[in-house]
Amino acid sequence: MENSTVRTTLTLPGELLEATDRAVKEGKAKSRNDFIARAIRHELAAQKRAEIDAAFTAMAGDVEYQAEVRKINNDFAKADWEAFQIGESQQ
Repeated sequence: MENSTVRTTLTLPGELLEATDRAVKEGKAKSRNDFIARAIRHELAAQKRAEIDAAFTAMAGDVEYQAEVRKINNDFAKADWEAFQIGESQQ
């Protein structure tokens, strides 16, 4: 993603602007701009985590996916056991 800035105008509730200004004054952010950009990044990351969580939840209830996972586990069980034994013998 290109790291450029774009000037825009936001309309915020007064209490949010006051809280932002306090955070800047207390040294918690370099500027209003910095504070708001970090807040937006934080929210976007939270939304992304929620999407990932929803996908995992869907996989947990997907019968075909769970059957495939069991098959893969069974296919690799012997190799996993052998790797475990090799690791234990090297300790």
